[in-house]
Amino acid sequence: MTVGEWLEWAKADALKRGLPEMVAPLEGLAQATERLRAADWNDDPSTQPGPDQASRRAGADDNR
Repeated sequence: MTVGEWLEWAKADALKRGLPEMVAPLEGLAQATERLRAADWNDDPSTQPGPDQASRRAGADDNR
């Protein structure tokens, strides 16, 4: 079952149950699911920007 097929089934079910207010959240869920499935989960985290060591140490000193 594709996300599109699921969405059509879920919207029809919501309407059959008298819950038209559920259509927009279902569409949002389907859109988010498609984006997550399309994401590149193989990015190398070592090449991604992040906090530097000095920033992390300064934050730790603030908690003393």
